[in-house]
Amino acid sequence: MIWLKLRKKTARIALLLGIPYFLVLTAVFLGQRHLLYFPEKLPYGLSLVIAQRSGFEPWHNSAGQVIGWKQICKTNGPRDRVLVTHGNAGSALNRVDFADSLKLVGSFDVYIVEYPGYGARPGSPSQQSLCEAADEAILLLAKDGPVYVIGESLGTGVAAYLAGAHPQSVAGLLLIAPYHNLGDVAQHQMPVFPAKWMLWDRFPSAENLRNYQGRVAVLLAGQDTVVPNKFGRRLYDSYAGPKKVWEVPEATHNDLPNRPEAWWRELVAFWKS
Repeated sequence: MIWLKLRKKTARIALLLGIPYFLVLTAVFLGQRHLLYFPEKLPYGLSLVIAQRSGFEPWHNSAGQVIGWKQICKTNGPRDRVLVTHGNAGSALNRVDFADSLKLVGSFDVYIVEYPGYGARPGSPSQQSLCEAADEAILLLAKDGPVYVIGESLGTGVAAYLAGAHPQSVAGLLLIAPYHNLGDVAQHQMPVFPAKWMLWDRFPSAENLRNYQGRVAVLLAGQDTVVPNKFGRRLYDSYAGPKKVWEVPEATHNDLPNRPEAWWRELVAFWKS
């Protein structure tokens, strides 16, 4: 009798705990893209003002739609081109500082693709929509030759996708705070749920890079709690092509793009070596 009562009590407790867990699990599953993507939405007029202040102009596709922002180097000599795939928060115009860093170390035309649902671009963010936007961007640029690609955070998954899908069009990569695959990061951040198996948008970076043999630069933050650097190390270790890694021990996730001029020179030298 005692064991029977104990089993019934245990079953009631499990039921009481299981119901709220299942409800929260369902809410997380259905709302996962709201937990993953944090777009800053801006009217086009305001976006244009912000862009012009930073020396950028609209970047149009063949249909005349704005798909991002560009800054064309004013030199008359040869120029390289860089495509930036940004992270999950903000918008493309939050990444204009990349152009300031690159202009210190070379002649670069800088293009920042805007994701659907971000900035003034219509649509909704997902792995499919981000990768389709990146496809369009690289195909436009690749008409004039290979392009260097800089991806940051979530955008490293987009950059890795581009390298795997268009290996002849990507001259080299810089991956800032990358990951082996997003499912592992999700599981780390939400250990009480089967997050790895729930994820719709997995961004399998290591798998995509198997189709690429170009130069891959990886930049990691020692104090990164958003994408802990072990996931970037796993990606780096899995890549079989020419590669180089830097780790900034004191840096957090958002500190990484703010590297000194000497570091950017080292990056460009690696790209072109």
